[in-house]
Amino acid sequence: MNTHHNAAAKPSWLGEFILLSGLWGASFLFMRLGAAEFGPLPTAGLRVIMATLFLWPILLHRGEWPALRRHWRPVLLAGLINSAIPFALFAWAVMHLATGLTSILNATVPLFGALVAWVWLDDRINRLRWLGLALGFVGVALLAWRAPAGVGLSSGQAGWAIAACLLASTCYAVAASFARRYLVGVPPLVTATGSQLGAALGLALPMWWAWPAQTPGLRAWAAIVAIAVLCTGIAFILYFRLIAQAGPSHALAVTFLAPVFAVFYGAVFLGEAVTPWMLGCGVVIVCGTMLSTGLVGSLKRAN
Repeated sequence: MNTHHNAAAKPSWLGEFILLSGLWGASFLFMRLGAAEFGPLPTAGLRVIMATLFLWPILLHRGEWPALRRHWRPVLLAGLINSAIPFALFAWAVMHLATGLTSILNATVPLFGALVAWVWLDDRINRLRWLGLALGFVGVALLAWRAPAGVGLSSGQAGWAIAACLLASTCYAVAASFARRYLVGVPPLVTATGSQLGAALGLALPMWWAWPAQTPGLRAWAAIVAIAVLCTGIAFILYFRLIAQAGPSHALAVTFLAPVFAVFYGAVFLGEAVTPWMLGCGVVIVCGTMLSTGLVGSLKRAN
């Protein structure tokens, strides 16, 4: 009976897992298309504003407004750390780096997460996890050494763009430990909606200040709507569903599959080069991250 149940549930779980990976992988493509005309700050600002507008009716329909009102301070602050700053940094980075490379650097989030949790929350790191951390950072260093720029992009800012990606990944890591410390027990939809609202408030003035003088075209607007609704609003809902159905360890693995989609999208739609060096470094980073987070052992136990 258990075997039959697992066989029936597995296709649904895998479908949502792959869909979420595809959506988050596409976010780098849409950021590139949007930032090319809007610029980084308006791209990030419009993303969180539209995501808030998408999630807010769902929050009200589910009757979770009182929870947001009780926890509004840490939730809004989480939005600045987890959305406003990293979204703006990645939107700037994709203007100078290949989107596939940017997505691979984003896969270091659990790597930095392990370090931040060790420093802030006193999480224990054993020898195998330290080995994974070292391996992951070696992969980042090798990738940065021969970082390719995207087609039609200048490579002069590549070093700064890589630093922006790593800083954004660190923000995600800090936000994860912040949530563990201050947002335990807050409903996921409340965190998702409130954090986007906090990011929207934080980016409102910078977005207005950096608004482009020339009106962006329809393609740029379509990219912004797609990244806000598909890659942020719907992706958040899928992510929390995946946590509930498959557990946090499997949900975390989305970070490792998303770059596969991002590299594919960049090659097909932007003509970006996919080099063996880039793919090899990506494998090193992913393997190091899986070791450093203990994900390998968690997945074995879950199965």
